[in-house]
Amino acid sequence: MQQRTTVDYRDDYPRWREEYKSTHKILIPDMLPWHFAIIEQLLKLEGYDVEVLKNDSRAVIDEGLMHVHNDTCYPCLCVVGQYIDALKSGKYDVNRTAVLISQSGGGCRASNYVPLIRKALKAQFPNVPVISLNFSGLEKDSSFKIGLKLLLKLAFAIFYGDSIMWCYNQTKPYEAKEGAADAARDEVMRAVIEAYKGGNYKKYKKINAYIISRFAAVERRQVKKVKVGIVGEIYVKYSGLGNNHLEQFLLSEDCEPVVPALMDFVLYCIVNNINDSDLYGKKGIFYTANRLLYRVLYRMQRNIIKQFEEEGTFEPIHDFEHLRKCADRVINQGVKMGEGWLIPAEMAALAETGTENIVCAQPFGCLPNHIAGKGAIRTLKNMYERENIVAVDYDPSATKVNQENRIKLMLANARENLKAEEAAATTNRD
Repeated sequence: MQQRTTVDYRDDYPRWREEYKSTHKILIPDMLPWHFAIIEQLLKLEGYDVEVLKNDSRAVIDEGLMHVHNDTCYPCLCVVGQYIDALKSGKYDVNRTAVLISQSGGGCRASNYVPLIRKALKAQFPNVPVISLNFSGLEKDSSFKIGLKLLLKLAFAIFYGDSIMWCYNQTKPYEAKEGAADAARDEVMRAVIEAYKGGNYKKYKKINAYIISRFAAVERRQVKKVKVGIVGEIYVKYSGLGNNHLEQFLLSEDCEPVVPALMDFVLYCIVNNINDSDLYGKKGIFYTANRLLYRVLYRMQRNIIKQFEEEGTFEPIHDFEHLRKCADRVINQGVKMGEGWLIPAEMAALAETGTENIVCAQPFGCLPNHIAGKGAIRTLKNMYERENIVAVDYDPSATKVNQENRIKLMLANARENLKAEEAAATTNRD
């Protein structure tokens, strides 16, 4: 009788090797245009040939649907579709190309994207390795090696990207001359990249002061606009592909989009590690390292907030310790799957700083965000009676028209509230 052979296909995939650094191009899915543009340049300075993908047509979603089960969360479908659409374009040598994806290491499905991407690539692009960027010890045979120096460079890049995004969104809707905010953005982006080239990237107070002052110098129209916060799952909150270019839509509707800082998510991940150690008594070198890292990054954030406060033109970014206090009024910090307690915390902080209109972006398949986001809306409305929240689902079958119509209904209420505020202010002056 012939003996049957068992083959474990889970091990049948190409591994990333450090020597590929000099031979392979690395493709990165787009999520935050300004943050990733800085990160792309700093990785090139480190000797990596990287490219942040910009393809975002419907063909990307269709590719994702063909290669990922539609019960998998929508961000995974977008990422896989963007990779395969790019590899099919003919622009890349598929024998000398790799793709990179981050993994948070939590209970979210995002931590399982790597095997899904490998499976999707295997049929047509079997020689393309998948690189994991993580700090949780995952995918040890194909992980992106980051030393302390590169880790600090990435942290500075996130802070700079946050400041640029924050200032731009508070400038663009009010610019007196069309294109002035875009010109300011381009100038500060060049300045940040030059700082990395010159080795001056660590002078974050000086660089951040320049970012603030350059945007503050843009001539502004003194008008009141509806402010709309964007919260939710990290990918659809930031990615134009994932949220059908929500920020641009809000700008076209004569609104001011308010998008929380990416560093808040980084600090959220670090604090969750600290909380786990405190709750379950697993303290050691990992716990000590997380506490030290948190202190360093939070101190930097406080210094940046102080710069915003002293300059006075822009509403400062949110203080992360204040976000934690906001979360405690709504949900326990033990709720940490996906973006967990960070979503209601951001919605509360936005309401307290004058952004009462909020889009809660929910991708299909992301149950933690439906629970901690949509599930917290009633509690938040009880706390802030003027808070105007709409939960919008993003998935391959949801049409852009339906999504935008839901947001327009929310904006109609927001404009009525703004008119009432202006009428009351006029009456009080008279």
